[in-house]
Parts: sequence; C-alpha cells; structure tokens
Amino acid sequence: MRELLRFNGTLPDPRDTPGFKGDKGKARREAAALAPEMAELQEMLFANGRVGGRKRLLLVLQGMDASGKDGTVKHIVSQVNPAGARITSFGTPTKEELAHDFLWRITNALPSPGQIGVFNRSHYEDVLVVRVHNLVPRAVWGRRYARINAFEKRLVTSGCAVVKVYLHLSKQEQRQRLLERVEEPTKHWKVGPADLLDRRRWEDYQQAYEVALTRCSSDLAPWFVVPADRKWYRDWAVSHLVLKTLREMDLSWPTPAGVNLAAMKKELLAEP
Repeated sequence: MRELLRFNGTLPDPRDTPGFKGDKGKARREAAALAPEMAELQEMLFANGRVGGRKRLLLVLQGMDASGKDGTVKHIVSQVNPAGARITSFGTPTKEELAHDFLWRITNALPSPGQIGVFNRSHYEDVLVVRVHNLVPRAVWGRRYARINAFEKRLVTSGCAVVKVYLHLSKQEQRQRLLERVEEPTKHWKVGPADLLDRRRWEDYQQAYEVALTRCSSDLAPWFVVPADRKWYRDWAVSHLVLKTLREMDLSWPTPAGVNLAAMKKELLAEP
C-alpha cells in the first residue's frame, strides 16, 4: 500500500482509494483494528527514549485548507498515548520567528527521542505560501528546496523517521467543506480571511505543491500522496503509513541500565 501512495510524479484522483477495497464502515473498522499495535509500538518508542535511545518519528501533514489536517491529527493521536506525542500547528510566522532562519521554528518543534511528533503544516509553507504570494524574492525561496532536503537528511540520519503526507483534496470538495464551515455556527471559528484568497490562487498552489513534491521527495524522506476527498480513506491510509514506519524502526522493550532485576524481585517477594 505504501508504494501505491508514494509520489511518483503524478497526482491521483482525490476520490481514489489506493490499496483499499470496501466501504466507509470497513475502512473505519480496519483503522481501529490497527490502534492496539500502534499504541504498543509507540510505548516501546517512548520507553527507548527514556533510557537514552535516539529514535523518534515525525509525521508532516500538508494540504490545502479543509484538506483534513486537523482531522488527521485527531485520528492519529487518538490511537496512541498523548503523553508520547508532540503536536505543532504552524501558522503565520511571528515577529520573533521572522527574525530567524525559516527552519528555526521547525527545529524548535521537533519531537524529542521517544516521541511521535506531528506537524500540521511545516517548513514546506516556506516554498508554498511564500512562493504563491511572493512574500520573499524567488532567489530566496528557490534555494530552500535544497536546504529542506539537507535538513531532512540530517533528521533521518540522527534517528528521526520522517513520514511526509500530502492530503490531496479536489477543488470541488474544498468548496463543499468551506460552505459547511460558513453555514454551521460550530465551525465558524475555522473560517479565516485567507480562505477565499488562497482558493482564488488554487492553480498556483497546485503548481507549487507539485514542484515541492518533485524536488523534495527522496529515498530517505519520500512524499506520500493521500487522496483526501474521502475522510474515512484518509484516516485509513495515514494509519497504515504511520504503523508501517513504526514497524520498520525495529523497536523492542529496553532493559534498564544499572538495575538488578533479579535482586529487586527477590527483595520485593521477601517483604512480609
């Protein structure tokens, strides 16, 4: 399934369901069935971090407004222990962040050893929004693709597995979801002045995304494209990607250093 989602130079139909056959109910049941193993592997990862292990996992979520980044975060976090997860949403940079290199705020938000980190938007905003809205000169954002590749290579070689997911939404589905936000009072808080501004630049964003996916998909940190028009498929697919990555991290339960377990057991059993 993972190879079906790996970016290969072309984008799938946003309503497709690569690697899955069935309906919404089946997808939700299968995704829920993955939770126990995912939780156990996350606890193993966390335990290794507590005893000096370097392994960690970073899930990067990118996509147009209403593509389901928030929903994906909720779904993944619901399958693991929140104590071992670090969630960061990147919005418009603050004055302090703008005073530093574009990777500064990203580096500060990276998961610690043993953690699963989730980025809702990421360093890719600096070759997406910045490019579409001409916020910095082309010569500046044009150099960032190579810097991003080098940054991600350092992450992976330091023990941080990176899973990058582009939630691929159709323009028609975005329209429907934005309408729901406008019409439903409980979703008004999600509406912002930039929503329609970015929608008017839809084609520019699609081009920016395709360039970012093409130039920044490597063997160490490939891009995965998840068709996002069907929320239930989105959750199913991302769950599989995260679980597969955790499995490949070759995790096991660590043994604490400096502790004589046999002697400890003997003393506890000897207590009256």
